[in-house]
Amino acid sequence: MPPKRDQTEPLDPRLVFGRQLATLRKQVGLSQEALALESGLARSYLGGVERGQRNIALLNICRLAVALSVPPSKLLETL
Repeated sequence: MPPKRDQTEPLDPRLVFGRQLATLRKQVGLSQEALALESGLARSYLGGVERGQRNIALLNICRLAVALSVPPSKLLETL
């Protein structure tokens, strides 16, 4: 079980972004591999982004938004 987070401590934005990306990807019915092909990004890179292990660049956010047919701002929304 992961350690409890202090409620005053902000959640890592990489984790928030990764969760939102995974949620949107699943909503449109794409696998990581399919999204990787659509966006031109590596599947292993997308996996790292979804797990909050990668600090994604703005250009890649835009590529993912186009591939998911959503505005880039949708990827930055908190869940």
